[in-house]
Amino acid sequence: MSIILRLDRVMADRKISLNELAERVGITNANLSNLKTGKVKAIRFSTLEAICRELDCQPGDILEYEKDIKQ
Repeated sequence: MSIILRLDRVMADRKISLNELAERVGITNANLSNLKTGKVKAIRFSTLEAICRELDCQPGDILEYEKDIKQ
């Protein structure tokens, strides 16, 4: 089971930079960069809420579930 973060795609669609979104959300550039590249194991609901508010999107626009293929 994998959860894939599509934050980079939504940010590109909204034409917002990493620095601008980090400032608006109130997190560091480094933490937002880790979110954007999928290098995190968890995300606080308050952070997810702030990101969705600033990008005018739903959590499902950012998070995607990919089922593992059993071999």
